[in-house]
Amino acid sequence: MPAKKVKTVIKLNLPAGTATPAPPVGPALGQHGLPIMDFVRAYNDKTAKQKGQIIPAVITVYTDRTFSFITKLPPVAEMIKKKLGLEKGSGKAGREQAGMLTRQIAEEIGKEKMADLNCDTVEAAAKIVMGTARSMGIKVE
Repeated sequence: MPAKKVKTVIKLNLPAGTATPAPPVGPALGQHGLPIMDFVRAYNDKTAKQKGQIIPAVITVYTDRTFSFITKLPPVAEMIKKKLGLEKGSGKAGREQAGMLTRQIAEEIGKEKMADLNCDTVEAAAKIVMGTARSMGIKVE
């Protein structure tokens, strides 16, 4: 059997276990003629244990109107906010601080997120995490 022909790839950041057919899911999948509720059900089943987090989904759409998807780890910014117990980053990064990130916490997040990051060492992963923290207005030690 020949491999299915890929039509497009859609990336969405959705709340784990509680995704709905409302935007951004409906319009993103609807324009490719996909069964929206089938995706919502499958995504919610797969991410039910991670409720309360934002889990990115990478949806591969095939020309025969079928799809497959994989889930990734939460975005680095979400992981930082969770570790530091913040609601959100600073609206004025560079001028106002929203919190403090230590090197140890940055390395922990880097280790967790290693599979999704474009690097080989924990050191490099920690630097990526620290850069994200700085852009959120969080002071890095």
